[in-house]
Amino acid sequence: MPATAPPPSSTVATIAPHTPDFTKAVLALFCAGFATFSMLYCVQPLLPLLARHFGISAAASSLALSLSTLSLALALLPAGALAETVNRKHMMSAALALACGAALLCAMVDSWPLLLALRVLLGLVLAGLPALAMAYVSEEFEKGSVASAMGLYIGGTVLGGLLGRTLSALLADLGGWPAALGGIGLLAVLALLLFAWLLPPSRLSNARQAQARQARAPQAPPLGDTLLGNFGRHLRNRALRRLFMQGFLLMGCFVAMFNYVGFHLEAPPFSLPASASGLLFLTYAGGILSAGWAGRLSRRLGSRRALCGAIAAMLLGVLLCAIDWLPLLVLGVTLFTMAFFAAHSMVSSLVGARAEGAKAQASALYLCFYYLGSSAVGYAAGYLWQHGGWLALLALLGALLTAAGMVARRI
Repeated sequence: MPATAPPPSSTVATIAPHTPDFTKAVLALFCAGFATFSMLYCVQPLLPLLARHFGISAAASSLALSLSTLSLALALLPAGALAETVNRKHMMSAALALACGAALLCAMVDSWPLLLALRVLLGLVLAGLPALAMAYVSEEFEKGSVASAMGLYIGGTVLGGLLGRTLSALLADLGGWPAALGGIGLLAVLALLLFAWLLPPSRLSNARQAQARQARAPQAPPLGDTLLGNFGRHLRNRALRRLFMQGFLLMGCFVAMFNYVGFHLEAPPFSLPASASGLLFLTYAGGILSAGWAGRLSRRLGSRRALCGAIAAMLLGVLLCAIDWLPLLVLGVTLFTMAFFAAHSMVSSLVGARAEGAKAQASALYLCFYYLGSSAVGYAAGYLWQHGGWLALLALLGALLTAAGMVARRI
């Protein structure tokens, strides 16, 4: 009997709203976002503790985060290329399982170089998840529900960032930074189990991969040439290049703010303990709402106006943080956070919409720039903090957000 040909990708059913598969997929992606960002960013409120424990500077302590995001950024491109040829659910599950192992090992070491090496490993294995999750949303959901599904996935990343930071600060008060890292690792294991159980298979991408394998002629170009060609095509796309630059600028500003606001709050005139300053990460709760609103706001105002408005709100939040009065600083950080996640959700949706095929690779390129901004700006801002103080750091954020606003006007 001849082998049955796979169905054309155009006939494969997508995930429709208000169906059991939609609910399961959204919950699974929410768990994936939670696990990824809780493990990645749980060290952020611990930076002052790590600096004191290992006898290092504020900028050096930020390497615990910057090296993770740098290795994640560099590994995203091969991970995005591989995503076009492998089962996406299996790859995301494997990446999350390896990351959980690295996170738990971080809690068991007392050597700064070894801790940094494990954080680099964590970033490398996590690269298999964010680009695939964004591509899964862009391809597997009905077109009209992509913005809403992307907003819910971003909401999961926000919750992961929120709980990863606040719980690690609270756990550090009970058992020090090792207890904080170990507790977050165990929560990520639970999220992994839920993700693997709930996520429906990647039907559309699996069908396309099967078609490509059957249709590939002996004289077809090697797969590596095709994948490199996809990256080149995305980089030649002017609209995508501007979206990639947005990811670099916005994420760089966001990480720089949260890397050093804890140091600022522990110093006069605030002089807050680590657990109290860690509560500032509760402002992430507003980001869960704003990520969900972003799709509706884009449809109502148009992508360009909505994105420019979000960047303007981030800039206003930076200005409020320049005032040494705790209620205004909390308000400024809250506004900054909500606007950032709205902007990130908008830009993520636009990347999927503007990419002409190979959406996983387009998502990987966007996230590569996104995390490069996290590493470069997050680390460089430490030198401004050490040598120029809080206002110098805020001036840098203001300049970068102004540049982001100029780029957004041309999208």
